[in-house]
Amino acid sequence: MAEYEFQELYVPRGVSRNAARQLLTEHAEYGHWELDRLRLYADGSRRVRLRRRIIRTVRTW
Repeated sequence: MAEYEFQELYVPRGVSRNAARQLLTEHAEYGHWELDRLRLYADGSRRVRLRRRIIRTVRTW
């Protein structure tokens, strides 16, 4: 089973959809994060959970 680490982001309601997309794209490209969950609230704010796989090294000697 794969192990993941998670990062929670809060995007306030004043942030445009395009700016939120750009923020998530930068996290994906440079931090190797992928979208796990996005929750859109009635007031327009968003809670985003990103995840990335934890790669463990195993000694071979």
